[in-house]
Parts: sequence; structure tokens; C-alpha cells
Amino acid sequence: MKIPSMPAAEIGRDDSWSIKNELLSGLTVAIALVPEAVAFAIIAGVEPLVGLYAAFMVGLLAAVFGGRPGMISGATGAMAIVMVALVADHGVEFLFATVVLTGLLQMAAGVLRLGKYIRIVPHPVMLGFVNGLAIVIFLAQLEQFQVEGPDGGYEWMTGTPMLLFLGLIAATMMIIHFLPKITKIVPSSLAAIVVVSLVVIGFNLDTKTVGDIASIEGGFPTFHYPQVAWTLENLMIILPYAITLAGVGLIESLLTMTLIDEMTDTRGRGNKECIGQGIANSVCGLFGGMGGCAMIGQSMININSGGRKRLSGISAALFLLAFILFASKYIEMIPMAVLVGVMFMVVIGTFEWSSLRIMNKIPMKDAFVLILVSAVTVYHDLAMAVVVGVIVSVLIFAWEHAKHIHVIKRDEPDGTRVYELNGPLFFGCINEFKQFFDPANDPDNVVIEFRNSRVVDHSAIEAIDNLAVKYRKAGKTLHLRHLSEDCRLLLRKAGDMVVVNVLEDPDYHVADDELA
Repeated sequence: MKIPSMPAAEIGRDDSWSIKNELLSGLTVAIALVPEAVAFAIIAGVEPLVGLYAAFMVGLLAAVFGGRPGMISGATGAMAIVMVALVADHGVEFLFATVVLTGLLQMAAGVLRLGKYIRIVPHPVMLGFVNGLAIVIFLAQLEQFQVEGPDGGYEWMTGTPMLLFLGLIAATMMIIHFLPKITKIVPSSLAAIVVVSLVVIGFNLDTKTVGDIASIEGGFPTFHYPQVAWTLENLMIILPYAITLAGVGLIESLLTMTLIDEMTDTRGRGNKECIGQGIANSVCGLFGGMGGCAMIGQSMININSGGRKRLSGISAALFLLAFILFASKYIEMIPMAVLVGVMFMVVIGTFEWSSLRIMNKIPMKDAFVLILVSAVTVYHDLAMAVVVGVIVSVLIFAWEHAKHIHVIKRDEPDGTRVYELNGPLFFGCINEFKQFFDPANDPDNVVIEFRNSRVVDHSAIEAIDNLAVKYRKAGKTLHLRHLSEDCRLLLRKAGDMVVVNVLEDPDYHVADDELA
């Protein structure tokens, strides 16, 4: 997967402009965070400030304690959707308690070193993830093209307001695209926001602004212990939501981390990111925030604006807090068309356009998984899409490898018949495995040679056991030879089996990652 990015030499360079780039990138991200946080809070059914506080606290703490410098975290739509039913049925205090528990579960995932398993996500799933997410970001901007109608509902802009809105979007996108060709002193996204906003304010153009969505003025977040009795009944209400939120948050965060790793040719630490996200959410729940996770759109803005270190994420959170405390009236003057233009450029940079060109060149099963993940991302959510994509990929893998097992049959001088098994023995190939043997007509001693095979799962153990029973009933003996140590352990746990002449074989290990 090729992602548009800066040259590797520039990515790692630490020159006199680095701090300036970090701060300006953080400022750009903070501005882009405002409408997103407000919108996600409204989706979840809570006050806008609950979303803004979450963007500040999650963004700050994840930047400090997380495992991926340069990644931006905050309130997200994927988690907000999960919160809707909880808030509607039980109220915001249950939400705060759930967010605290969500953080504890995420920290536990980090301590148990589960973050490294994000690397089992196949490449077609990653492509589907970024493409689906780009579509979701695009669709989320379309609601900004609507205004409140005379009957209290919302209707699409028409006429001059629509033309003005489109013109401001186009101007923003052109500045972001062309300014880096002239100078990189200032992040192009920040320059576009400032220039187009000044034009709108200077000419008093009538267009939708941030202030038309909601006021962002507020105070410093204060400690607020969730007003929920920690009874078993309430825990049973909270726990399913907490598990779902923890899973959604970690999947989105770790996949975003993987994407940024590839963009910057660096490597984040998945388990540390799990712990950082957990700390951020637990603290957020104790200070009246709705929780959150990594935000791929804002992370893309940050990386493309020059943010590489933790300072960019920290400064984005602090700038956002400053907006809430001191500069709300100025931020509320920013035209929404500018921020829509910024997010449209994020969409263009996020979508993997090469996947369209290679669609007819890659295996059909991979193309199917790519399209499936993109569709589920758009119509359900990111976490479900990734889970579905991985499951389908595993099933396809199992189906393909079920056809690869074969047996070489030979007779030794002492009359023993040897069945040399080639390929893994697992649930997908059990029926074919059974057809290789003939207990009624085989000699008294039969050996299954596992030098080029291994027992993978319980289905394989059960098949071997049933085969041994058939040979025993026929008055014959079945021997298993050259089993690996982990296979022998599986069989010993399964019960008494006839295993003789077992030779030492190479050890088999699950892939490990000391850096995760």
C-alpha cells in the first residue's frame, strides 16, 4: 500500500524548524478538531462540551503516554455510535462510568501484550479500511451542505449560498494543494484556514460558520466521579458497552498507527498505545468527557502538516483547551466551508487510489475482501469491518489450504505401511484426510508420518482419534511418527492415544515481537 508522504529524509530530520512545525501543525489540528468533536457529541446525545473535553483530554494523554508519536486522538464517530443507546436508555452518568471501565480494559489489553495482534490484519483488509474510512469522512461532510429549513428540519443549500459554499471549499483545497509547491514555512492547511476565513470576515460573506453548529465556550474540565452505584446490576449494563468501546477504540487506533507507520517509515508500539489509550479514556471519564480513540483524518492532517513528535499532539490538545477557555468567539467565526475543504483533502490523501487500478490484477478473493471491508465500514462501523474482513480472510485461507494436503503411501521392508502426510491437518481438510486410509485392508502396523505436517486444532485430534479406534477395532496398530512437541502436547491433553517411535523435531513457535 503506497500512501502519499514526505520523503524519508525529511521525515526523520530534526532541524531548527521542527518545533515550529510541531506547534503550527498542532494549531491546524486543533482547529479541525472543533467541529468533529461537537458533531460526535451531538451524535452520542451529550452536550458539545462533553465532546470537546474528550478531544482535549484524550488527545493530550494519548500523545503523552501512547506508542505512536504524531498520531492524533479525540472523540470519534465510531465510538459515538456505540454510545447512543447507552445515553438514551441510562443517561450521561452511565456513559462516564462506561468510559472509565473502557480505559481499564484497554490498559489490560496493553499489559497482556495484545496490541501486536493487529499485525495479523491482511493487506486487503487494510486497503478496505482506508478506502472505507475515506468514504465515511467524505459522507460526514455532506451534512454541512444542509441548513435549517422553515419547518425546523434540514434541507440542502441552493442558489447563491450553495455556490458560495462550494467556492470557499474549492479555494481552500487549491491553497492546500498549491502552497507547498511555493513554500513549506507554514502548513498549507493552516494557511488555507486563515486566508479563507479572513476573506469571509473581511467581505462579510454570509455563510455557515462553526458558531452556527454550537458554542464552544466553556471552563476548565473538573473532576467528576460518575454518579453511578457500582452494583452488579449496573455493572452488567455497563460492561457490554465498555467491551465494545474498548474493542472499537483499539482497533481504530492500532490500524491508524499502522497507517502512520507506513506513511512515515517509522514504527509505533502497539501495546504502549493500548495503555496510552486506556489511561486517556479512564481519566476522560473521571472529568466528564465522552472518551475517544485515534482519529485518522486529524492524524493525516498532522502528518501532512509536518507533525512527527509528541509535541504536535500535545500542542493540539492545549490549543483546543485555549479555544474553549479564551478564544471561542474567534474560532466560532471560522467558515465551515474551510474545514470541509480541509477534510476533502484528507479524503483524497486517505483513499488508496491504486487499489482501483489493481482491482483486476489481484486475486479475486483479495478484491472481494477489499470491497467487503470498505462496504461494512461505510454501512456499519470500522471495528466490525475489520473483524469481518479478518474472519473472511481466514476462511478463504482455510478453504485454499484444505486443498493442499496430500499423502504419499509406501510400504517398508518389514511390512509396515507408511502414510506420509504433507500439509497442515486442520478442520478444513478432515474429510479429505479420512479418505486416504483403509483400516480394513491395511497391514497390522500403520504409521502416519508427520515430518511435513502438524496437528493444528481439535478437529484434527478428533480425526486422528477416530482413525485409531477404527484400526484398533480391526486388530491393527496405528503409530504417529515425527510429531512436533506442541502437537504431542495437544494429543496428550486430548486423552490416550497410541503414539510410538516419536522422534525429536524442530520446535514451532508463535511469532513474537519484543518491540510491541
